[in-house]
Amino acid sequence: MNVELRHLRALAAIGDEGSVTGAAAVLHIGQPALSRTLEQLERRLGVRLVERTTRTLRLTDAGRRLHERAHRILADLDDALLDAARGARPLRIGFPWAALGDRTVPLLRAWREEHPDSPVRAHRGDDPEAALRRGETDAALLRTRPAPDAGLVVEELYSEPRVLATAADDPLAARAAAGLGDLAGRSVAVCATAATTDGLWPGGGPRTFEVANADDWLTVIATGEALGVTAEATAHSHPHPGVRYLPLPDAPRVTVRVARPRVPTHPATLAFLAHLRRVTARHPG
Repeated sequence: MNVELRHLRALAAIGDEGSVTGAAAVLHIGQPALSRTLEQLERRLGVRLVERTTRTLRLTDAGRRLHERAHRILADLDDALLDAARGARPLRIGFPWAALGDRTVPLLRAWREEHPDSPVRAHRGDDPEAALRRGETDAALLRTRPAPDAGLVVEELYSEPRVLATAADDPLAARAAAGLGDLAGRSVAVCATAATTDGLWPGGGPRTFEVANADDWLTVIATGEALGVTAEATAHSHPHPGVRYLPLPDAPRVTVRVARPRVPTHPATLAFLAHLRRVTARHPG
């Protein structure tokens, strides 16, 4: 089976862009050449990777699995080339958009002081799990549970309270705390890639709608269009003049996890995870 790097780059770009047109532009090649490369890869593997119609393109199950692995393979290659040219790269840690709240800065400062020769780069994004699976980071902090077949080692670190986010001029904002019952009849904004509200209202609850990212979430709350339920770290990491955060004591706590590939992708990964455990144990929440 003769699979080349150009085949993997083609599949990675097609999966990322969702179209041959977009992938060809990213790779700076013509669409016919890209289509031939994809067809060649499928023939060599003996499996369909992409389902195409006149209007849509989507990865098959086999295509999705190889798409993620292709990203990891290409990232490992880039790391090896960079290491050969310029020395070891920094350890890359993916953070959710609320990071670890007030634990974030002490965590990174203490690591820098104790390991001055092993720099860490924080990668904050709306979907740190996806970035980890693609090989863009070496470990990721998560507030959602990865799928069992994600190929990751996952460890629970601690739990934190949930809070209610409301517009500063909402009647709820004048209260010292709120309850889940206060959301009845209201609209609740849910961030598409960072939602931690699943299961809060098993018998039915408020109206919910998705927003694309954290900035949109804050905007619809500040303008009074919706309320939000989030982890306590959000109040520390994302203060907003138009948003008030209230304790939500009757809501279940949010579990914070760390995930990494089964085979570490950086020599400092395990040492950083040990450091992470020590710091979070001193600040259990």
